[in-house]
Amino acid sequence: MEHIYFYTEGSVEFPAFFSEKQADAWLEAIAAHYGKRLGDLNYIFCDDEYILSVNRRYLQHDYYTDVITFDYSHGNILSGDVFISLDTVRSNADLFAVTYEEEFHRVLCHAVLHLIGFKDKTEPDSAQMRQNENICLDLLKTL
Repeated sequence: MEHIYFYTEGSVEFPAFFSEKQADAWLEAIAAHYGKRLGDLNYIFCDDEYILSVNRRYLQHDYYTDVITFDYSHGNILSGDVFISLDTVRSNADLFAVTYEEEFHRVLCHAVLHLIGFKDKTEPDSAQMRQNENICLDLLKTL
């Protein structure tokens, strides 16, 4: 049985457009699209400084990022902890000339795609990740 939780850390607040009910249905639809099921999934929305501390402490990386995904999946059951810096999501939206809402949703599904097994460290993997993000964003439009 799935348990999806959404938290905020520090001074950030959920975006005004965010709907936990819609996110639950969408994430479940993404998993099903790829033949997977959701297990325990925790989304922690935070600021840049918080995600930098997570990056340093657990990954020994000394840089800001938009999303960090810790994968606890087993077989076809997707589980994990996902940290998302809303500061970086907002600045990336400006950088990529998209709305904050679109970039937010892209990062939300990006984490699930990592849990499914998609990578993004090489150019071909990044292209495949982007293609799958677009598939997920199209799924959102059907809800």
